[in-house]
Amino acid sequence: MYAKLTIPERLKDLRVVDKHLTLEQLAEQTGLSKSALGKYETDDYKDISPFAIATLADFYGVSTDYLMGLTENKNHPNTELQSLHLSDDMVELLSSGKINNRLLCELATHPNFRRLMIDMEICIDQIANMRVEQMNLVMEATRQSILSKYSPGEDDLYVRTLELGQVQESDFYSHVMHDDLDSIVRDIREAHRKDKTTADPQPTLDDVKEKFEQALQQGSNEEMVIHEFCDRLQIPFEKISSEDFSAFLRILSLSKMLKNPNNMRGKTKPQPYYAPKRKKRR
Repeated sequence: MYAKLTIPERLKDLRVVDKHLTLEQLAEQTGLSKSALGKYETDDYKDISPFAIATLADFYGVSTDYLMGLTENKNHPNTELQSLHLSDDMVELLSSGKINNRLLCELATHPNFRRLMIDMEICIDQIANMRVEQMNLVMEATRQSILSKYSPGEDDLYVRTLELGQVQESDFYSHVMHDDLDSIVRDIREAHRKDKTTADPQPTLDDVKEKFEQALQQGSNEEMVIHEFCDRLQIPFEKISSEDFSAFLRILSLSKMLKNPNNMRGKTKPQPYYAPKRKKRR
């Protein structure tokens, strides 16, 4: 994800996420043309007229500075720093550009972040430690009493249960906070699945094998099979050297699924493949 939203991303985010409008609906409600609004939300837009900026800022209820990327605040552009109760180190960190402030904001505003902070506070201030220690003492005392009275052995089911039931305070809180953070990260990751900077879903091994076998069963020639394989694995076909292509042909020659396999056995060297030259752009 980008550390900062671009102007087209801000406009699209306000329209789709905040207002849940189509371009047609936005055009009807603002009086701006659909084509112009569509151009404003694309990366290759040139510029936005002052009238359109003022109109959209008023419609969305944000400042023109936010629309133009001059501030990250939609509704609180002039908030005093003192009212945020941030330490000097935090202000310096946020101003340094060393971290993704946008991601930090999404973490902090997630509904489960407050629970994470509370769990961290309980752990750091050792608020529940006494309870955990008391529970462990009761279980250990019970275990020792059973061992002394009945001598069942350390591997007895109930004796072992009383031992495993004792909770290590550090382990307990690490699991609790890990679960809190996992839920937040999963939601943010899902929200950014369609971002331009998010990697496209990669084909699984089964997907590649299925597509590869289909190409073989259809009687495709060797070059078409290699084309298909490269396409599924996102390998630039034109960058394959003649040696690599020849090696691939040797592998394909072993397949019993090819209708007209080129048996390369006994040949000292396969005929090299030369990729067609691409025309240079003027």
